[in-house]
Amino acid sequence: MPDIEYYYAAHSAFAYIGDERLHEIAAASGSRVIHKPFDLRRLMAAIGGASNSSTPQRRAYFSRREIERWAAYRNLPIMGGIPATHANDITLANCTLIAAAEAGADIDALAFAVMQAHWRDAADLADAGTLVKIGEGIGIAAGPLVEAAATESIRAIYDSNTEAAVSRPMFGSPTYIVAGDMFYGQDRLELVAEALHKPFPNTWPTD
Repeated sequence: MPDIEYYYAAHSAFAYIGDERLHEIAAASGSRVIHKPFDLRRLMAAIGGASNSSTPQRRAYFSRREIERWAAYRNLPIMGGIPATHANDITLANCTLIAAAEAGADIDALAFAVMQAHWRDAADLADAGTLVKIGEGIGIAAGPLVEAAATESIRAIYDSNTEAAVSRPMFGSPTYIVAGDMFYGQDRLELVAEALHKPFPNTWPTD
């Protein structure tokens, strides 16, 4: 079975909502999930910003109603509204997850815990102590991972993931890649499951 390349940002609501389902699909097919945390804000700047932000009503639909409904559908706890810390820097959290993957830690568990802490408890993902506590809460010694997040080698992987997101081209988080085919949004996970067993016909233009 092909791998699933998993492009997401640690503060992404829809990555959180789809995360458990993604791993269920991967386990059922015998596929590996390859985590690719990236700078979602840099991607948004590259593509001219989110198309859903043109009016307050559109923002409320996409950034609240869609989140509420999908969280209910997938039986996930989620706070009302957007976390107060949501606009804080996401680099530390994303790079901590990359450091976890590089160190052989349980990146699946840590990524879910980080995203859930943000969207259930309004955790500040820019705060090193908060990230350490989230890791310790699931039995992961996250202190060294948070320290490694600032190293050149981890930042280089982060930049590479982000450059790949911009160039492929992607629309946001989460995005899944199966054998070169791109699926944007956790609401495409059933298509991801299908593609793992049988590629979809034809190709899509990338020019």
